[in-house]
Amino acid sequence: MVEPVGNQYVVARPVYSENLFNEEHEKLHRYHKTFWDHLKLYFRCSPQRVKKIALGLFPIFSWLPAYRFREWILSDIVSGINTGLVAVLQGLAFALLVNVPPGYGLYAAFFPVLVYFVFGTSRHISVGPFPVLSLMVGGVVVRLVPDDSAGNGTSTNISAINEERVMVAASVTFLSGVFQLLLGILQFGFIVIYLSQSLISGFTTAAAIHVVVSQLKFMFQLPVPGFNKPFGIIYTLESVFSQITKTNIADLVTSILVLLIVFVVKEMNDRYKAKLPAPIPIELLVTVLAALVSYFLNFEEKFNVAVVGKLEEGFQVPVAPDVGILQKCIGDSISIAIVGFAVAFSVAKVYSIKHDYPVDGNQELIAFGLGNIVGGSFKGFASSTALSRSGVQESTGGKTQIAGIISAFIVLIVILAIGFLLAPLQKSVLASLALGNLKGMLMQFKEVGILWRKDKYDCVIWVVTFLAAVFLGLDIGLATAVAFQLLTVVIRSQIPSCTVLANVGRSNIYRNRKDYSDIYEPEGVKIFRCSSPIFFANIEFFREKLITAVGFNPLRVLRKRNKALRKMRKMLKRGELQVTPKGLICMANHTHESDEELDNNRIEELDQPTNMTDLPIQINWGADLPPGITVPQVNIHSIILDFSAVSFLDFSAMRILQKTLKEFVRIDIDIYIAGAHEGFLDKLERSAFFDEEIKPSMFFLTIHDAVLHILLKKDIASSPKLKLAEEKGSSNDYIIIPSNALRSRECTIPTETKF
Repeated sequence: MVEPVGNQYVVARPVYSENLFNEEHEKLHRYHKTFWDHLKLYFRCSPQRVKKIALGLFPIFSWLPAYRFREWILSDIVSGINTGLVAVLQGLAFALLVNVPPGYGLYAAFFPVLVYFVFGTSRHISVGPFPVLSLMVGGVVVRLVPDDSAGNGTSTNISAINEERVMVAASVTFLSGVFQLLLGILQFGFIVIYLSQSLISGFTTAAAIHVVVSQLKFMFQLPVPGFNKPFGIIYTLESVFSQITKTNIADLVTSILVLLIVFVVKEMNDRYKAKLPAPIPIELLVTVLAALVSYFLNFEEKFNVAVVGKLEEGFQVPVAPDVGILQKCIGDSISIAIVGFAVAFSVAKVYSIKHDYPVDGNQELIAFGLGNIVGGSFKGFASSTALSRSGVQESTGGKTQIAGIISAFIVLIVILAIGFLLAPLQKSVLASLALGNLKGMLMQFKEVGILWRKDKYDCVIWVVTFLAAVFLGLDIGLATAVAFQLLTVVIRSQIPSCTVLANVGRSNIYRNRKDYSDIYEPEGVKIFRCSSPIFFANIEFFREKLITAVGFNPLRVLRKRNKALRKMRKMLKRGELQVTPKGLICMANHTHESDEELDNNRIEELDQPTNMTDLPIQINWGADLPPGITVPQVNIHSIILDFSAVSFLDFSAMRILQKTLKEFVRIDIDIYIAGAHEGFLDKLERSAFFDEEIKPSMFFLTIHDAVLHILLKKDIASSPKLKLAEEKGSSNDYIIIPSNALRSRECTIPTETKF
């Protein structure tokens, strides 16, 4: 019964144990599906399920029939043209990160878009090259086809090296697509949850540093070999600065000018985006201007600058991946597959929340997997989504992936018709454009201070991820970061927060006793909370904290008591102890006996419950004992374990918990467990947790139920009047009063307690 009184409420109900509550309210025993039940359900076939699977596998059939042509087509066209222009330039620029000729970046910006149009679930992300993935693919390319294999540097050798590198990039992309496809088919879309936001932020920031360093050789036009190994970034910087005197001044000046212009205009786009109808396409303008200047002033001959050169018109013939290459890059492909999906899904999730539509992680894996398989077959490299490109598609009014198809059409025009116009463009300009897209990633350094103030564990994850990825390389760094992140989870769960609770405000609220002054602690009762799952790795920590909270080791107390009983039996047998109405009196001088003598090679018997049936008197361990016999004092009679935050208990921990609880029970301390979640009791029963000493009746609905049960039990035991009332079937109403005592009165509501 609940009675609201102003902003307070009064509840009158019985004190419930778990068993009593279940019996009174007729708990239903529901059938829980087994693994085989779920498997049968998953493979069940019906017309509705076939339709659902088909629509899930081909999302285009869900959104395309509902396309609002008149309302959306113009926005999608404008968005597609803007996105396509950016995609062309980023494809050319990011190809430099892969260490392949720039033209192959256009394939990576074209084929995955077509596949995602059919299979993808996000309406706003722009699929194509992403600098982090490009750099990871480039690392594999340099490792398998190093620069020093160029021999004398003739055009024939350079062309052969480029062909090898294109094949490596395509094979790695194909294999990463296969992994993504398999993960999607096996419904492993949840794998992204193991990459926290802090880890992704630290990793992408480190990748941005790698991008900056990798582009220095194009900005300075220096022959810097690739170092795809731990601490490779240091070797790269050493190579750059050892050749700094050979810098091509024309390329350096061009790079600095382009960087300044791009950064300034991008800052203007961000600052005045509310006033601008569309972002200023600075990358396009700079590219066109730089290509014209380079062509008419003949930079290639006058200043010996490196240019893009002739782009092949049309598409490459599809090729099968090289099996020999696939065997050497399995680990890299897995890393590329996971990172590409994690970044793309994170961006897709942001836009799905903003525009209120669902995205399916498993279907996204399938879409990106097929996109990389097709892209790799046509000699493209790994695709995901670039944050800046997706931002352009969404901010310029893109409504659906129709904008993506139009952007692919722009890329197609460049591939088939006007690619030759980019031939005089300097590679240093592309390098600067690649760096110009890194502002957002580099600004993530700000997160370190914010994370330190909010969550130091996340801050440490960010820093460790960043340092590992910078110095060990992106592949090893990612594996190290994931391992470290999981280690922090283990540490946090292995060292859970354990606190002693007290009643606050004389109500049914229990909080950490150290945080409040207005508290009430029932005499002889300890309330202990563990705020974590209990499993094999932290059960010993839980046991130690519980022993510290109660102030004694129950096993030590039990052994001391059993040793004391052995000594008493010997003294009674020798006549050194005499039973009197006042207790036991020692009749002889005390003689010291060592613990070893008392043990008498029967250590295991000391761990058994104390047995006084053969003694003429019951021993009161709290009273004075005969001289020479001492046992640790125990000043509590009940322990309540708050398991409301314990989500699971594994079998190993269960055995140790059972042993610990028995140790307390054997020294006459009552154990109660409160707040256990549904199914906890059933699991314990299935695991044979209960016996003559540990019983299901120790479980109570709440801490307050357990406290009131203890107070009632102790009051009845100490009052003959209450014991008589209990035998007649009546009960008492208890109120906790400021004097930290109990006031008892006859209750008019049977078996209920008001508080």
